Amino acid sequence: MKTELEKMRSQELYSFADPDVAASIEHAQKLCARLRTMTIYDADYREVMNELIPNMPESSMICPPFHCDHGTGILLGENVFINYNAVMLDGGLIRIGNNVKIGPNCQFYTPNHPLNYLERRMPQETDYPITVGDDCWIAGGVVICPGVTIGKRCIIAAGSVVNKDIPDDSLAAGVPAVVKKKLNQ
Repeated sequence: MKTELEKMRSQELYSFADPDVAASIEHAQKLCARLRTMTIYDADYREVMNELIPNMPESSMICPPFHCDHGTGILLGENVFINYNAVMLDGGLIRIGNNVKIGPNCQFYTPNHPLNYLERRMPQETDYPITVGDDCWIAGGVVICPGVTIGKRCIIAAGSVVNKDIPDDSLAAGVPAVVKKKLNQ
């Protein structure tokens, strides 16, 4: 039988009130709180980041303040730069490719609550992964919704809400985001 944490990572309905899930969230919140008093230049910045996001490459950087649910669901490639005030609700995996630039105030949401209001009263949700391909630029204030894949070499314009997959080599903008033009042709 799967644990609630295993269900969470498997896109199954799970209880976020489960003690192991709650402990994971508490651990991440305490580390995020420590980061709020730091800069990328502080001696213990990398130590706190490595505890929050295991296997974060040395070439990648997240500017505090930073907010996440677990940290362990964030998989960063090489040379990733995430600007101030990012929010990554990582019940589902959030995969960020190599050489990705993410502007300030970007939000990555993997949780999806039940549509039925009676089911929504329960402490339960389903999380769907988000993937951002290599060499993307996610401009400031972008919201990426559950289950979205953004292809390689894309640009997502500032303030966009991405609720559908974006193919490789696309410039997408708007609410909801739509492909405005093809890039690198």
